[in-house]
Amino acid sequence: MAQKQEESSVKYNYARRVSNMKASDVRELLKVTETREIISLGGGLPAPELFPVEEIKAVACKVLEEEGAQALQYSTTEGYLPLRQWIARRLGDTEGLAIDADNIILTNGSQQALDLTGKLFLDEGDVVVCESPTYLAAISAFRAYGCRFAEVETDDDGMLPQALEQALDANPTAKLIYVVPTFQNPTGRTWSRERREALLEIAARRGILVVEDNPYGELRFEGETIPMLKSMDGQGNVICFGTFSKIFCPGYRLGWIVAEKGVIEKYGLAKQGTDLQCNTLAQREVTRFLQDYDIDAHIGRIRETYGRRRNLAIRTIEREFPEGTAITRPQGGLFLWLTLPGGLNARELLPASMEKGVAFVPGESFFPNEKVTNTMRINYSNATDEQLEKGLTILAEVVTEALQGA
Repeated sequence: MAQKQEESSVKYNYARRVSNMKASDVRELLKVTETREIISLGGGLPAPELFPVEEIKAVACKVLEEEGAQALQYSTTEGYLPLRQWIARRLGDTEGLAIDADNIILTNGSQQALDLTGKLFLDEGDVVVCESPTYLAAISAFRAYGCRFAEVETDDDGMLPQALEQALDANPTAKLIYVVPTFQNPTGRTWSRERREALLEIAARRGILVVEDNPYGELRFEGETIPMLKSMDGQGNVICFGTFSKIFCPGYRLGWIVAEKGVIEKYGLAKQGTDLQCNTLAQREVTRFLQDYDIDAHIGRIRETYGRRRNLAIRTIEREFPEGTAITRPQGGLFLWLTLPGGLNARELLPASMEKGVAFVPGESFFPNEKVTNTMRINYSNATDEQLEKGLTILAEVVTEALQGA
């Protein structure tokens, strides 16, 4: 019988940056929801019933039968050329971007794009300007490189230009501005064209890089499509991220970066030191799916389902939550944002909510500096209609009970 290993007495001398690494609230919640019967309104998970499982089975067989030796071999750091060409054509058709495959590098999801951006651009003590609130995994990725954050006040139309100018005046050596302007995570808000133009003008005038994270752009349910920042950028000043995780299958872990060719070369150097390349088999399977099937029809089914669930979530919140609860009304994406009445602290409500079988993400996780505690992010894409209505009704009971006991 094997002996139980003794606790190591070695003192591990970690790098200073390790102290900047914190566990993600979302990832910790996912651990719990995998092992318990929990209705999860927390993680940004796509609806699993919409994954094209049978089509992927067929694609996987074709790839292995027809190009198995190549699909199981090492490949280039930049990524499979036909897939990069497809992304370039897609962005040309949908956004009018005049780019080719050399403007694109494939990544292991948008998360690697965030990490590589920190690796390339951030030194310890550098400042990242961001929306308030902003995407929590971006906070984690950038903070690992020892940066600081300057939050900019944001309303339903995006960053307030005057507030952005003030943040840059206070931080004249800021390295980059990070934004999620379309169906923002966590609030679901979409920037107006005017706010996008203002951001680009300010960034160009001050010579600061803009990083545009656009994982949800194709998931619009209603309203007018507004161009990406990258498609409005006349200075080559915007780096843009995209991903197949929200429009196809997150398990493939395939995303991309769009930038000027010289910048993409630097990303390639950074990626070589991280993982050499993305999964060759995954790249070829996704490419074959795009060749053999109608991705637009697939995205259409996603939009229909998520749009219906967003409507259900809003109706349920308006019916069940106590007076004074404020919500955003996203025109697309995966999330809406709740502001609770009565000065309630959302994190303090989480244990009671979990005990009743419902998970959510407290909003304070999305503020890198000053924590706003009376907010929460609600995901409406992953739960079934029945689970969504039930989960929000239970959460409303938790909020109401807390107000009554306050």
